[in-house]
Amino acid sequence: MVKLLIILLKEILNQKTEFNLRGEKCYLSPILDGFNGEVISYNTSKSPNLEQINDMLNKAFSNHNNLEGLIFHSDQGWQYQHQSYQQRLKNNGIKQSMSRKGNSMDNGLMENFFGLLKTEMFYDQEDNYKTLDDLIKAIDDYIYYYNYDRIKVKLKGLSPVNYRLQSSN
Repeated sequence: MVKLLIILLKEILNQKTEFNLRGEKCYLSPILDGFNGEVISYNTSKSPNLEQINDMLNKAFSNHNNLEGLIFHSDQGWQYQHQSYQQRLKNNGIKQSMSRKGNSMDNGLMENFFGLLKTEMFYDQEDNYKTLDDLIKAIDDYIYYYNYDRIKVKLKGLSPVNYRLQSSN
């Protein structure tokens, strides 16, 4: 199995965003690798609760070992300030970093991802989604597309996954 370059860069980002579909809300909480912008774990939920964050961490921890010394950057959401969340990071040797209040520039990579996601599959396309479950399926499909197919100039014309694989060879 190829080790993710997340271990080399030592920085990942996490933040959440909200989708409002005709008054119903869906929350997305992804983890992005600071090296290539790849979404390495995420959770969608109809409620922004601690269970959502724990599921996202469980997925990340089950797929990646040796996270000692990793810097985990997030916004100041209540979930990221919760004692159990902070303890889980600490138990895995991860250092937590939080942005300053009201400073989205600290989360530029994540904000860029959210902007692309919403522009390319949500804004002015809300009528394509009859239910929140349809929207969640579209988010799943988009994240797969973003990781495996969507090329980026700054990644030498490769998708995040292909850039990681090429860089690890």
